Amino acid sequence: MRWALVKVSLAVTAMVVVAFAVPLGLVIREMARDRAFSNAEREAAAVAPALSITTDRAQLERVVAAAGSGDAGVAVHIPAAGEAGGPVDIGRQRAADQDVAAVRRLGRASTSEVPGGSTLLQPVALSSGEIAVVEVFVPESEVTNGVDTAWAVLAAVGAALVVGSVAVADRLGVRMVRPAQRLAEGAHDLGEGRLGARVREEGPTELRLAAVAFNSMADQVVQLLANERELAADLSHRLRTPLTVLRLNAASLGDGPAAEQTRSAVEQLEREVDTIIRTARDAKPQTAAAGPGAGCDAAEVVRERMGFWSALAEDEGRTWRVAGTDRPVRIPVARADLAAALDALLGNVFRHTPEGTAFAVDVHNGEDAVIVLVSDAGPGIPDPAAAIARGRGSGSDGSTGLGLDIVRRLAESTGGDVRIGSSVLGGTEVRIWIQLDGRAAPVRRGHRGAVRRRRTPRLGVSFNRPRSLP
Repeated sequence: MRWALVKVSLAVTAMVVVAFAVPLGLVIREMARDRAFSNAEREAAAVAPALSITTDRAQLERVVAAAGSGDAGVAVHIPAAGEAGGPVDIGRQRAADQDVAAVRRLGRASTSEVPGGSTLLQPVALSSGEIAVVEVFVPESEVTNGVDTAWAVLAAVGAALVVGSVAVADRLGVRMVRPAQRLAEGAHDLGEGRLGARVREEGPTELRLAAVAFNSMADQVVQLLANERELAADLSHRLRTPLTVLRLNAASLGDGPAAEQTRSAVEQLEREVDTIIRTARDAKPQTAAAGPGAGCDAAEVVRERMGFWSALAEDEGRTWRVAGTDRPVRIPVARADLAAALDALLGNVFRHTPEGTAFAVDVHNGEDAVIVLVSDAGPGIPDPAAAIARGRGSGSDGSTGLGLDIVRRLAESTGGDVRIGSSVLGGTEVRIWIQLDGRAAPVRRGHRGAVRRRRTPRLGVSFNRPRSLP
């Protein structure tokens, strides 16, 4: 916008300067010409009284010599004088004979072009009734005297006007552009999650109104998010009472695998509720790494969660497999977040596949990324793109899509992504790509990260038989 204003001002000012300077320069040139010929007329008029009194050559030569000034040359052409009755020419003649004869015949003054300038031919009536012609030479330098200086002044004034208008337009452009830039930066900051971003209300009226609207919108967003966090915290807090009842009932179940599994599930549910309450009251995202060494061991979390789900798999007659967890695998993700993502995916397997369906969890540790694969031998997902969209799920009863959205947000918080495809088991495969060196650059849905993708090797299918927790 700033440069557009400067260009428009430059074009308009240049056209105005040309429209006025060129005609004014032409007028100045005509004025200089008129001035030069007015001086020539005065010199011719100085000779006319002498011609009306006498035609004596000696006297006329003195008058002509006195009348000439500067570069101007005065000449007198008398048709007949003296005893011989022939014409008399005094001074240097520059005009052509036919021009002199035409002035004598017509009886009115005229000008003609001659080498080096112009001549003014002025007719004068003699006492004898004849017509004499006074010739005054006007050099070209006299006709253009002061014109070049005037043109130079006009050019300087035009240039000053152009520079001044450009400077004013630039200042006006800055006054308009800077508030617009601040508004754009504020919108970008707000979009990046910096909720404290505000814009100064300055500049033209329209931009001030836009800044007021933006600040009001930002305040509303902050208020809505605060209300949402409080609501989530309040709703989660209401779950404490039924959880307490469940925990007391689980304590009375006695010993046995089923009782231990129930008590473990209640404890896990209490931890998740506490995490939701703390997260809801904290404005900072919980998936961001806090610094060097932050994150968790993905292999340990996978072993822990598979140990929990294996008991349920045994009850339903499912075979399962875990691979790639024999060594530590550090990832820039909070332990609770990775556990929630795994529980969401494994819960989907148990919820949306028939009993007895096999499943597997594989961990692949690369140089710049860690891939976690959760696959099953179920019927698969007809529309993976719709399944990964928040709130849509797989389309089956009881599916909201929030579990997959949790997984997606966890991966994108590191710069990775999530893909749904077909597994080697014949069902669904969910691939979680966790970036190791892009943890500060979350990407949009569908972005494949900023690292080189290596083809993920397919593992052989070997399953553990159903077993119970120790």
